Amino acid sequence: MKEKINVAEIFGSNVFNDSVMKARLPKAVYKDLKKTIEEGTELNPAIADVVANEMKEWAIEKGATHYTHWFQPMTGVTAEKHDAFINPTDDGKVLLEFSGKELIKGEPDASSFPSGGLRATFEARGYTAWDCTSPAFIKETPSATILCIPTAFCSYKGEALDKKTPLLRSMQALDIQATRLLHLLGNESVKKVNTSVGPEQEYFLVDEEKYRQRKDLIFTGRTLFGAMPPKGQEMDDHYFGIIKPRIEGFMRDLNIEAWKLGISAKTEHNEVAPAQHELAPIYDSNNVATDHNQLLMETMRRVARRHGLKCLLHEKPFAGINGSGKHNNWSMVTNEGKNLLDPGKTPHENQQFLLILATIIKAVDEHADLLRMSASTPGNDHRLGANEAPPAIISIFLGEQLEDVVKQLVTRGEATSSKKGDKLASGVHSLPEFEKDATDRNRTSPFAFTGNKFEFRMVGSTQSISDPNVVLNTIVADAIADVCDKLEKVEGGADAVAMEAHELTKQMLTDHQRVIFNGNGYSDEWVEEAERRGLPNLKSMVDAIPTLVTDKSVEMFEKFGVFTKDELESRAEILFEQYAQTINIEALATLDIAKKQIVPAVMKYQKKLADSVSVLKETGVDTSVQEDLLADITENLKAMFAAIGVLEADTAKAQTIDEAQAQARFYHDTIFTEMNAVREPADKLEMLVAKEDWPFPSYGDLIFEV
Repeated sequence: MKEKINVAEIFGSNVFNDSVMKARLPKAVYKDLKKTIEEGTELNPAIADVVANEMKEWAIEKGATHYTHWFQPMTGVTAEKHDAFINPTDDGKVLLEFSGKELIKGEPDASSFPSGGLRATFEARGYTAWDCTSPAFIKETPSATILCIPTAFCSYKGEALDKKTPLLRSMQALDIQATRLLHLLGNESVKKVNTSVGPEQEYFLVDEEKYRQRKDLIFTGRTLFGAMPPKGQEMDDHYFGIIKPRIEGFMRDLNIEAWKLGISAKTEHNEVAPAQHELAPIYDSNNVATDHNQLLMETMRRVARRHGLKCLLHEKPFAGINGSGKHNNWSMVTNEGKNLLDPGKTPHENQQFLLILATIIKAVDEHADLLRMSASTPGNDHRLGANEAPPAIISIFLGEQLEDVVKQLVTRGEATSSKKGDKLASGVHSLPEFEKDATDRNRTSPFAFTGNKFEFRMVGSTQSISDPNVVLNTIVADAIADVCDKLEKVEGGADAVAMEAHELTKQMLTDHQRVIFNGNGYSDEWVEEAERRGLPNLKSMVDAIPTLVTDKSVEMFEKFGVFTKDELESRAEILFEQYAQTINIEALATLDIAKKQIVPAVMKYQKKLADSVSVLKETGVDTSVQEDLLADITENLKAMFAAIGVLEADTAKAQTIDEAQAQARFYHDTIFTEMNAVREPADKLEMLVAKEDWPFPSYGDLIFEV
């Protein structure tokens, strides 16, 4: 019998959250720490020892023996170094201690993490610094119980070596500029503006035993070979379909683990592709949402193993089948709980909303290249632009209601009405009538307004959402700062400021309306139209990376203290290296699988077929069909072997290229194409060789036998 789950009881049970702090910390300490968390004031070091002791006691009660500074280096995954609470005493025993110094500061080896040239190998010192705005938590695995303290990771000289530090900087920049704007508009009671994010996570689940028979999945996270099965996703029967019992078991356990960690896992369902699923949380502070998403991906992988499953987070695990994204739902919220992207029932009258909307449109248009770069991964190159995901062109979907308001402002100088949603007319008397939203959704848009937030749909499923949110926060802060600079020069009081704000709204919408597109983003016509509008079309990660280090980007990021020029150059270097290393591993895996598995299996089958032809000929049977099949196999095997030789030679050549960008470009333009040249005849051979003689499970085995 299934054990009952008391969600209210288990939610956040492994988190040193506000309720735990309030119950365990002295009132003065709690108040001091709370002020830092909510208002961004400087942390008072004097309270660290008290917090550390209570955190330790709480963790030990939960069964923890060790603690770790949990951080997010430029590897794209998380890192941790475990230290025991023990401190030896003179009598040969130990005390369980955890000091404020140990809470605030850690010291991992900085030279062993990607730095893009910021750190030499001999410059090993780096620091992890406690991020008190993201609560500590207990990580439970079958082998250990660890207190995890979310931290930032910086070099000895203060350069950001992680994903968290720039995110916190960008949140601070947007907070300062958005609060500044609201004060200019008369909302002086607002003390802080936070960004709120809800990342939807898509993923695949396959049988672990079959996964272990696929070297390509093991080494690269995606299939490098595979013929399409007779049935894929064309029947649309998997999307929102009945969840299989085995998958339900996984989802149930995943929810329990997520809820314990304070992750508000809310919505789960089957996605479009067979074996594909999605989990969506409730919105949280940008920083906490980023930590939670990294933690969720770790938890997904761990829970899947309990059920004999493998969780695939790659953006495109199966060619020809929908890949996975991570829709980044983003909005701005004041400390008073007001969502600044809520248009209200009459958006045309909501001047504050329209001004903020215009600044976001300006930001996205002026920095579309950066936003595209922020969603760049080697895996996402397979997905963006395919008939399943947003194109590589950044555009904004506003919906009919806001598009109409914008049109009024641009053409007439003022908006006097807002379209309203009609009642849903189902044609069935027994079904309830209700008012529809004023705007439909657009799944083909990479940056869509969806009621009271923007949904950035380009983000890849493996990515840390820090990357897109750092860019999004900073470009919006930049646009708002420009508006504030102009409003601060206005004389004549509140009415004059309101009038100037209205004029600025009209001007920004007029100047940047080219980025607004409400049509089908998957169509070829849109690609042509976008080119006419002058919108950038950066088709690959290699094309996008240089946008990080343009003069425009460097000036903006340095202006708000989010990145220095050195930090930007280091990140560009790291991204080029990561792209090259990823494709190099894929190329070597392609060669390994082709030479050690596919070629021997095909040759063995050739011999079996040739022997049968010989025997049949001796008995006088017509063997023309068998001979044609043998000729077809031989032709494809020769083509594959020739392609292997070319790939082998050029992969060796690629490894001799020293300059990071040139090497990444060679891998993109040459190696990736040559990998496909090996795959094409191999996939044809899969359809010619008997299933029992093929060396590993097929697409059909992987996606339908879960």
